[in-house]
Amino acid sequence: MPESRFPRPGHGGRALDLLNFFLANVQTGFGPFVAVYLTTQKWTEGDIGLMISVGTIVSVASQVPAGLLVDAARSKRIAAGAAIGGVMAAALLLALWPIALSVLAAEVIHGMASSVLTPAIAALSLGLVGHAALGERLGRNASFAALGNGLAAAAMGAAGSALGTRSVFWLTAGLGLPALAALAAMGRRGAPAAHATEEKERLTRRALSALLRDRRLLVFGSAIALFFLSNGAVLPLAASLVTRQAGDRASLLIAAAIVLPQAVVTLASGAVGRQAERLGRRPLLLLGWGLLPLPALLLALLPATGPLLAGQAIGGISAAVGGVMLPLIAADLSRELGHFNLCVGLFGLCAAAGATLSTALAGAVADAAGNRVAFTCLAVAGLAALALLWAAMPETRIAAVAAARPRRVDPRQAQE
Repeated sequence: MPESRFPRPGHGGRALDLLNFFLANVQTGFGPFVAVYLTTQKWTEGDIGLMISVGTIVSVASQVPAGLLVDAARSKRIAAGAAIGGVMAAALLLALWPIALSVLAAEVIHGMASSVLTPAIAALSLGLVGHAALGERLGRNASFAALGNGLAAAAMGAAGSALGTRSVFWLTAGLGLPALAALAAMGRRGAPAAHATEEKERLTRRALSALLRDRRLLVFGSAIALFFLSNGAVLPLAASLVTRQAGDRASLLIAAAIVLPQAVVTLASGAVGRQAERLGRRPLLLLGWGLLPLPALLLALLPATGPLLAGQAIGGISAAVGGVMLPLIAADLSRELGHFNLCVGLFGLCAAAGATLSTALAGAVADAAGNRVAFTCLAVAGLAALALLWAAMPETRIAAVAAARPRRVDPRQAQE
């Protein structure tokens, strides 16, 4: 496909770049920082684990309802803005009242709001550029999100060390303001009216049945679950290994293992999006999922710091492909099935389920048979995902392009 098909980002595109950057900043506060903060507040490990588990369960359970909600929302910008406000409110609850009830409320609010943000940003991206340039747009989204995540982790780590861990959540809430400003700067952006009309229709039993029976949806959803099953527990398992081997240098090495794949995602996502439009989805899928087993396999064979960092760099390429392909293939399938955001929500559910199972199963295997066996099992899950895509996942780009016929758009019917 010619390069000229992809215009340089205008005002709306630059605002969406900033929105992804600041959203990653905001979301970074709700990772390991929550556990560190609650530990300083004299919480026990069991209570901390319970609260984090509540947030995870809410996030998993909210994926499909969030997709339906964004499909039904007349304004995707308002849906995204409400979700950003929810994340900010959760951060303020943690900063102001680190007691059981408010922490529980913060985890629930954050889990629900985060589930809305993913399909809302995907819908705004589709409305901004349409199907033909969506691959490159999603690549830019992933690049700016990874850049924001890496910089925010460094800034929050420094703030926590200098000012105390409570400051992380004040900073998280404050970073929601430029995210809202970037969202407002996008203005009204509409996808083709026919697509907007499809998304606003009531989801009937017949439509839902057709969506769930689509073979490509089922295959790709299964591949996503296996992707996160293979990848989710690699770093947590490796962290305990590095701690035993490196002693005082463990924190620095784990930080490097977190930042390195984010840097790779930042650099690679734009190229992934462009090549997905030129070469199709299938070659990129096979590349990303083909590299997936390598980080766990390296640690199974050579359990040391060097293989960990090498594996994390390789994993960054897989993460770049996965991050771009999830909403991109959802957009391809929605050309025929409708309900783009529901597809994103279903894929998000598969990802969350795979990641949750990964840490639980890998931990149980490591306790019973050792880390080498656990890493081997994770690598086997990655090979299974690759085999599934190779055998059963067809190309989806051609169908999407063929369906994208020019339509006359009534500006009064365009979605926000």
